Amino acid sequence: MLGDRVNIKNVCVLGGSGFVGRHIVHQLAQADCRVRVLTRRRERAKGLIVLPTVEVVEANVFDAQDLARQFTGMDAVINLIGILHGGSGGRPERARSFEEVHVELPRRVVAACLGEGVPRLLHMSALGADRGGPSAYQRTKGAGEALVLEAGRIPREDGRSVAVTVFRPSVIFGPEDTFLNLFARLVRLFPVVPLANAKARFQPIYVEDVARAYVASLGEPRTFGQAYDLCGPASYSLEALVAFVARLVGSHARIVPLGPRLSYLQALALEFMPGRKLMTRDNFYSLQTDNVCAGSFPSIFGFDPMPLEAVAPRYLRQGMAGGRYDGFRRKARR
Repeated sequence: MLGDRVNIKNVCVLGGSGFVGRHIVHQLAQADCRVRVLTRRRERAKGLIVLPTVEVVEANVFDAQDLARQFTGMDAVINLIGILHGGSGGRPERARSFEEVHVELPRRVVAACLGEGVPRLLHMSALGADRGGPSAYQRTKGAGEALVLEAGRIPREDGRSVAVTVFRPSVIFGPEDTFLNLFARLVRLFPVVPLANAKARFQPIYVEDVARAYVASLGEPRTFGQAYDLCGPASYSLEALVAFVARLVGSHARIVPLGPRLSYLQALALEFMPGRKLMTRDNFYSLQTDNVCAGSFPSIFGFDPMPLEAVAPRYLRQGMAGGRYDGFRRKARR
């Protein structure tokens, strides 16, 4: 059981229209919170607009004045914004650097919270975040979470402070994820799948469990100033995960693990391909470190995380019919 909770009713969510954000916003709404979702384009959050206690606002979260306006009157702020590929893609939101998104944005969020007297901040980091890590992603994630935790430890001269909690999830899975669904598409499309960093290990966590941890910690004083690693109950090599996905979707694709040199070359080639990035050299460097938790799921949240095998078949198998139609479309050149 959680302890005596702080009453929090008004929550502003940055990144609330994204994969994880939508689940958190839904759970906040179910908990009778009034939620303000900040987004660049309101149409991205159509599924949230219909919720009676949710307000979707177009805002520039990188603008300090805009942040301050949106944080006014809030009991808590949740920052979920992050990128996997720094400075990639042609659209403005994709062209921002890791430093801008993972370090400068949290700095602005902390400043706006303190300036507007917001007492509570929840921050999304990542498992493996480390200012000395091998990839820019890990280094900037580590720097961002460090400044957020530091802000929670030192009250300002005017007496204002913010209670912070940081979350470091492993790879997150669930319907519409960009991890298992990506591999499901690949094994349906290609008879052979060359796989970089095939031995890298992950401990996937269900998106609903991540959302539950956020909502449970929101008003829980024992989580103030803490950082939590979030992982599912089991770890897997990347090769085992792709093979699992292939079995679920009925694919007989051959998975070919690549050695370190070929893995790097594949990442290099994919980095410079046009369109959405599947992998970059920075991703390759991140995969040099296993993405697994050192301990069990934090007991303070009062539940056990769902196993991958209990959830993934529900949504991956549903896509099998669509995959067959994709094949017909390719043959018809549509």
